[in-house]
Amino acid sequence: MSGGMKGLADNLPEKAALLRRVKASRGGWNPDFRPPGLEPTGPGEESVWDYPRPPLMAPAPAPIRVLHGDRLVAASDRAVEVKETAGAPVPYVRPADVRTDWLVPNGRLSVCEWKGVAVGFDLVVPGAAPVADAAWCYPDPFDDLAEGYAGLAGWFAFYPGKLACFVGEERARPQPGGFYGGWVTDRIKGPIKGAPGSQGW
Repeated sequence: MSGGMKGLADNLPEKAALLRRVKASRGGWNPDFRPPGLEPTGPGEESVWDYPRPPLMAPAPAPIRVLHGDRLVAASDRAVEVKETAGAPVPYVRPADVRTDWLVPNGRLSVCEWKGVAVGFDLVVPGAAPVADAAWCYPDPFDDLAEGYAGLAGWFAFYPGKLACFVGEERARPQPGGFYGGWVTDRIKGPIKGAPGSQGW
């Protein structure tokens, strides 16, 4: 963990106590539930209803790019996607592949029952309009599961509703609803949670 990430982690809620609280919510879903209107999948396509909980981590299928206008914020051919039931994949990019000098912690925190506490970042690019809540990372992820989320410590994810995010040459669309940061591409089939009525998925 870099010095900057360690400093962020020092200001997070106490990890062991938080983990005890969230463990109870990890089983609060029905793994057999499927919504109506499942989209069929073809070759090279994936249904979000085939993704597991706890989420799966897998290499991104193509290089990842994130732009603000014509400014390259992140580019990587070694990103990792996190894939959770009902949600579009979320690519995470290691800090060496990100213009971290343009990312400013904004004090926004959120909790994932699988990965821990996420810290939000604004994007501040010289000569361009700032973008609030453009990205997030987990400075000190939970490390109690075999999926290995601790390996994402300090890696960055970006909201495709705020920035131009690409998987290969395809521009990703934001996951419905604005809360989740999933990247929707043509290979991903739903329905995907986030729209009204999907809060319990």
